Amino acid sequence: MPNITLPDGSVRSFDAAVSVFDVAASIGAGLAKAALAGKVDGVVVDTSYVMNKDASLAIVTDRDADGLDVIRHSTAHLLAYAVKELFPDAQVTIGPVIENGFYYDFAYSRAFTPEDLAAIEKRMTELAKKDIPVTREVWDRDEAVKFFDGIGEKYKAEIIGSIPAGEKISLYREGDFIDLCRGPHVPSTGKLKFFKLMKVAGAYWRGDAKNAQLQRVYGTAWAKKEELDAYLHMLEEAEKRDHRRLGKLLDLFHMQDEAPGMVFWHPKGWTLWQQVEQYMRARLIEGGYNEVRTPLMMDRVLWEKSGHWENYRDNMFTTESEKRDYAVKPMNCPGHVQIFNHGLRSYRDLPLRLAEFGSCHRNEPSGALHGLMRVRGFVQDDAHIFCTEDQIESEAIVFDQLLMSVYKDFGFHDVAVKLALRPEKRAGSDEVWDRAEDGLRRALKVSGKEWEELPGEGAFYGPKVEYHIKDALGRSWQCGTIQLDFVLPERLDAAYVAEDNTRQRPVMLHRAILGSLERFLGILIENFGGAFPLWLAPTQVVVLNISEGQSEYVSGVVKTLLENGFRASADLRNEKITYKIREHSLQKLPYLLVVGEKEKEAGTVAVRARGGEDLGVMPVSELIERLRREVDSRGAGA
Repeated sequence: MPNITLPDGSVRSFDAAVSVFDVAASIGAGLAKAALAGKVDGVVVDTSYVMNKDASLAIVTDRDADGLDVIRHSTAHLLAYAVKELFPDAQVTIGPVIENGFYYDFAYSRAFTPEDLAAIEKRMTELAKKDIPVTREVWDRDEAVKFFDGIGEKYKAEIIGSIPAGEKISLYREGDFIDLCRGPHVPSTGKLKFFKLMKVAGAYWRGDAKNAQLQRVYGTAWAKKEELDAYLHMLEEAEKRDHRRLGKLLDLFHMQDEAPGMVFWHPKGWTLWQQVEQYMRARLIEGGYNEVRTPLMMDRVLWEKSGHWENYRDNMFTTESEKRDYAVKPMNCPGHVQIFNHGLRSYRDLPLRLAEFGSCHRNEPSGALHGLMRVRGFVQDDAHIFCTEDQIESEAIVFDQLLMSVYKDFGFHDVAVKLALRPEKRAGSDEVWDRAEDGLRRALKVSGKEWEELPGEGAFYGPKVEYHIKDALGRSWQCGTIQLDFVLPERLDAAYVAEDNTRQRPVMLHRAILGSLERFLGILIENFGGAFPLWLAPTQVVVLNISEGQSEYVSGVVKTLLENGFRASADLRNEKITYKIREHSLQKLPYLLVVGEKEKEAGTVAVRARGGEDLGVMPVSELIERLRREVDSRGAGA
């Protein structure tokens, strides 16, 4: 006679074993119809799952995050079902849930075409409308291997064969299709209504380039039509804002095969870079940081002492000279410890904040490179704070305040905080890690932050707080971080003289706000769609003449703007003014100033703001005051 405790604390008693569906039905027909799965004692299960003892139960519907995962997992199986119906010779392999959707890998004799994807999606819709029951079966492992071998599914047989002998195998059947899966799944295909196949990509079996190449079909699935529509609209907007496309359109940068993962910055792009770097430099000076510069390449011995050679060797570029091994730095921290160690340090020197716009290189796989977002050569707005344990909380709090202020100036107001904890492969004792993790938790608590903990995702030398910003399309990007490190000062013998004249180890706080400047600029380009706020725009103002008679006056206006610190240029070409306005508007410039004979005679300019807004005619001095106020307010951060 199981007693089932519901989320509201109420208890329902049953005379015999009862399924999740039966409990939902006992509450109401509407809930039973909406049920996708159940959460029994914290574990998500099928609605057919039977409880024969006391348990806690939450009915999972499409309003729950767990429900969306079940929908996406089940839609991946629906995809495989449709592929097998249309292409019986295709072999199915694995099909997990991923962010915003799912994929399934297939082995097939030819590449799937866009027309194939359309046919597969149509067949998925037909199968969903049939509302075919999805049922779970438990098989013996060897029986399952024999079955899948017998129907020509060698990949599935290989997966099952790798499971220890004697274990029971969970299979799910819908119609004529049966697949290996732990589940859970929706009770019938009719629950799957809002999905779309997105693209096909290559993938190696088990992720190993030595194995056969498969075809990975990506899809997305949602609980409601408006959610699917919103996601597809977001993807359209993201394509329009793609920083690689805008980088070419706005003449900001390019990349080429002769330097994979490296950036060629054009004048406009480098101007944008300089606005960001100089802004950050000013904020660092205000924050009491000392800017330094460390070598790009250092002896292997130093990297061995720091632990990077052991833990990060595969991502480092190396070279040899005069029988000495060197590594190009993937990060700046060991170099900053060398500066700290150069000379006797006292407790009076702490906290010591060393900052560097450090050029780093990491040997990322070529397949992982992605425009500015994933590169091999990059610059970090890196800094390291050497302090005592007593200063950890105050330094972390001050850093948090600086970081939030910077993000606000760049127009980012939605920031999520996460605490990444000790990974399996790490340096330092558990006692050291306990102290490091507790130190960051205390700092977050004092800062009034709410945070999510990420077990196993810390750096090898210490835990870290991650700051995730949300852009104009609602996408999340991890940029800022502060990492607490007791290990590197020990490894590299950093020390200071304490108040009692004893030799003590400093604590080392690794911190960045933007992270990689390349990646942050990519985020900025996409966030603003290339329409940068005035303070960041590479060209802030262009002055256009209507005819040759205003050329000298236009040049004088540009000179005045330049003398007042604005990035301005003139367009004196012998073209129609409508053509020039349209051309510069496509460059997403903040302001266009049009000058005709009336403006020349009156000493004024006709001002057009981005988007075609006519601000009227005004004296140049009035315009300058307007521009100055907008720059000072940071535009998007105002």
